[in-house]
Amino acid sequence: MHGKKAGRPPTRPVVFRDGFYIVVRNKTSDPNSGIKIRKDTKEEMLEAVKMYSKSKIVVVLGEYKNGKPYIPSKSK
Repeated sequence: MHGKKAGRPPTRPVVFRDGFYIVVRNKTSDPNSGIKIRKDTKEEMLEAVKMYSKSKIVVVLGEYKNGKPYIPSKSK
């Protein structure tokens, strides 16, 4: 049997590990498909964006800490 596997879908929400995330998908694929790639540093993430953007659509999700998007606070 080819195609999707039958069975119960996961009910537990996905928890992102600390790091920098991008989504990579084919240029002709469904907008909801794609894989998330995690990198430890911002420099590694930017290098991956440069590499994948030659042949794929790349969306930068940014930095995640404690499973949530991290937005640095502006200290005055």
